[in-house]
Amino acid sequence: MKGKSLFNVFAVLAIFSLALSACGGSGSPEQPAGDGPKVTSAGFECPEPNPRVEVTSTELNLFVWTEYFPQDMLECFELVYGITLNRDEYSSNEEMYAKVSAGGTAYDLVQPTDYIVPLMIRQGLVQELDHAQLPNMKNIDSNWMDQPFDPGNKYSLPYLAGTDAIVVNTATVETIPTSWADLWNPEYAGRMVFIDDSRATIGLTLVTLGYDPNTTNPDELEEAKNKLLELVPNIKVFDSDSPKTALIAGDVDLGMVWTGEAFIANQENPDIQYIYPEEGPVLWQDNWLILKDSSHLDAVYAWLNYTMQGDVFWLTIRDFQYTNPNQAALDYAKANEPDVYNAYADSPITNPPPEVVAKGFGIEDVGEATPLYDNIWVEVKGGN
Repeated sequence: MKGKSLFNVFAVLAIFSLALSACGGSGSPEQPAGDGPKVTSAGFECPEPNPRVEVTSTELNLFVWTEYFPQDMLECFELVYGITLNRDEYSSNEEMYAKVSAGGTAYDLVQPTDYIVPLMIRQGLVQELDHAQLPNMKNIDSNWMDQPFDPGNKYSLPYLAGTDAIVVNTATVETIPTSWADLWNPEYAGRMVFIDDSRATIGLTLVTLGYDPNTTNPDELEEAKNKLLELVPNIKVFDSDSPKTALIAGDVDLGMVWTGEAFIANQENPDIQYIYPEEGPVLWQDNWLILKDSSHLDAVYAWLNYTMQGDVFWLTIRDFQYTNPNQAALDYAKANEPDVYNAYADSPITNPPPEVVAKGFGIEDVGEATPLYDNIWVEVKGGN
């Protein structure tokens, strides 16, 4: 599904870069909407909405990934629109899907990774986007649009993208891994952190066996389960909330994390390096979806348009260094925040080299085989 397409996107961006060189509300200050500049608790002056969307809703309910939003972005939206943001967070796509599919929630927007988007569409959990109400959709680089998991962006809009690869503290690890297969080395027993991501972890295990990372073959999945159980003793913690924390603190020495976590860990400690495995990294894209029963649609479109502004979305480049699909944000940062932009553009973490991307693979919707993957994860996590 998305692997080949996202490979093309990452490849285009990599070549371009080489040529260039919690839960609850957001906790914003009590500052009513009205005339005059709006300033966040950190002193950031909020850009005005462009265009401003007329809203009557007084709140917006988000169900989103942990540690993924600049605080200034959250506060600015509340300040410029006078809307209260209620935010619940999740650590895995499966956690999000289970809660949403069970019903009884009041969420307006969710933020799934590419492979789970088709499942949510099939289950009738989401509604179509009204493109006429999304003028700032033009700010998204067209290379990230019209992906196979949602042709024409009928339901989804990109947020951020990135890779999963190996992270290692080169000062404490004697044998530096260069492949996913290396992570089974007994030398790493009890020393690894892994993001709590069933599909990516099972997928990379399948790749080490020479299989399709999205296979639906029960025999191949059984083999992958047994191999993954052999890896479990090496994993000290599964953590998708903040896997960088254990690395920076020295509680673990290596493992598998996302782009942004690796970037921040490397900034804190240059000995912590991000290594693209010989078999290829996992490529992914996170997206916005409007839930079927959203009751604050005017606030939804106000949020999407405001956060897609280049002078707002550049904050994600500053605070959460993933691969950024918003061309207006990149242009704004390059012109106005060159230090932030250059750190992003010059990093092989946020801009993987073309030869790395060429080996990358995506996680896809596996349809009726999904329970097989779920059962593997239950058994694997039961042993950790």
